[in-house]
Amino acid sequence: MTTEKTIRKVLDDLRPHLQMDGGDVEFISFDSASGKLEVRLMGACQGCPMSQITLQEGIGRTIKAKVPAVKEVLAV
Repeated sequence: MTTEKTIRKVLDDLRPHLQMDGGDVEFISFDSASGKLEVRLMGACQGCPMSQITLQEGIGRTIKAKVPAVKEVLAV
């Protein structure tokens, strides 16, 4: 499985947790040279004051643990 497919699978696994609170996440891009993953937070996640914590502690931590090629997760 390619790195991008693995990332998408992890995001799919996380998606129901975000959707329970009215949010969602969308894969935008992954740069394998830098390890930078860009995602878009959607729905209730867009304006939520906790979105940066969700991004770094929830999404980022999980993806980095399951996909070692990911070094940084950014919301765009």
